[in-house]
Amino acid sequence: MKTRCLLAPTAFFLFTLGAATAGAQDLTGTLKKVRASGTIVLGVRDTSIPFSYLDDKQQYVGYHVDLCMKIVDAVRKKLDAPKLAVKMQPVASATRIPLMANGTIDLECGNTTNNLERQAQVAFAPTTFVTATRLLSKKASGIASVADLRGKGVSSTSGSSNLKLMVTLNGQKGLGMNVMPVVDHGEGMAMLDSGRIAAYAMDDIILYSLAAHSRTPGDYVVSNESLSVEPYGIMLRKDDPEFKKLVDEALAGVFRSGEINRLYTKWFQSAIAPKGVNLGVPMSDALRKAIARPTDSGDPAAYL
Repeated sequence: MKTRCLLAPTAFFLFTLGAATAGAQDLTGTLKKVRASGTIVLGVRDTSIPFSYLDDKQQYVGYHVDLCMKIVDAVRKKLDAPKLAVKMQPVASATRIPLMANGTIDLECGNTTNNLERQAQVAFAPTTFVTATRLLSKKASGIASVADLRGKGVSSTSGSSNLKLMVTLNGQKGLGMNVMPVVDHGEGMAMLDSGRIAAYAMDDIILYSLAAHSRTPGDYVVSNESLSVEPYGIMLRKDDPEFKKLVDEALAGVFRSGEINRLYTKWFQSAIAPKGVNLGVPMSDALRKAIARPTDSGDPAAYL
């Protein structure tokens, strides 16, 4: 004879509520914060084409925005919250790490270099792009290397690894450059266009994009000289192993499925808004290696 245990409606409600509460209490760090608020906050950039930027419809789009949304899908599944809201929070080079540390943003989806110094403050997802610091200048200036900037003005965004590198090289090589920080790429390009600086130092993929989307693309040239190796990673809070595991697994799935190749083609080898420019940048061997064997290493030597 079979017996059944029936719970009264009130008892059943209390049982399920208790189970849900227990599940929520088991969460830690970012996942606990996101469940409590009902919103996950993505740090985004206005002009970091093609990683994170505002398109002609004033919507945030880009390669890293797409990858961050893959992580959001994993968070929704983990929390059983299909209607979890997504808030886009603009950040700048100088504000992205403080806004991550103070809990304002949960993922940073711009173009941030993963290095050992930053790993003391924040954590990174597996590398999703590998670039290098180079110089953007006007062709007419004849600048081919950092040595050609002796006594001249150069700029990069405040809080960026590129700006720190230029300050370091200036001192090491005794170049007497006037190194000027700017808020964003738009300001840097305006200074270069007006002649206030001789070169803009930044990750080469950003420089190619800035030149391609400028009013006179043919006037600019990106230096052949590589000044550093810059692995990009989506940034998250440090010491949050539960969320880090989810983020890593979400991106590993994108890598294994081959979806990463479709996204790369979409943003680097196809016409993109707002001007329909195709950057035509093939995937580097360093990135192929990082996709085949995911790593969150902040050591440049890991990508050589």
